[in-house]
Amino acid sequence: MYSALPRSSSERIDNIGGRELGKCWESLIVEACKGAPGYKPALRVGGDEPCDLRLGQYAIDTKYRIGSGDSGTLKKFKDYGGLLRDKGYTPILLFLRKDNLPAAITACKNGGWEIYTEQASFDFVREKCGFDIKNYLTTKARSYLLTRLSGLASGL
Repeated sequence: MYSALPRSSSERIDNIGGRELGKCWESLIVEACKGAPGYKPALRVGGDEPCDLRLGQYAIDTKYRIGSGDSGTLKKFKDYGGLLRDKGYTPILLFLRKDNLPAAITACKNGGWEIYTEQASFDFVREKCGFDIKNYLTTKARSYLLTRLSGLASGL
């Protein structure tokens, strides 16, 4: 589908889809961690939430990917990392994708964030929360596909 669109249109669609997928990724991580010892919801500081959840010593923020290198975004990551460290947390960023903007990743690291991408993010959640999100999603995807195919075979 994307290849049929002009480049600027496909980039806009990817950005919109990325925001929606980012919210799904956040919800999956939060729900997977809710039953783990030391779980706390997002930290609120004024009108901001510098992380999506807390788990013991970890302040965890989730992102589908980071593609913005604007100075405001980069400053926010640097500031939030320091703020979370000052409050005694280890700031953790869990990215679903690995194709993140290098300047943004550097800014996050300079701000004190530990970065996990792709499989490392899944591993972090499995090790800290005891829930295998990747296996869950893979199983659900297979189940949906089989249900859909069996519905077609029965004439539905």
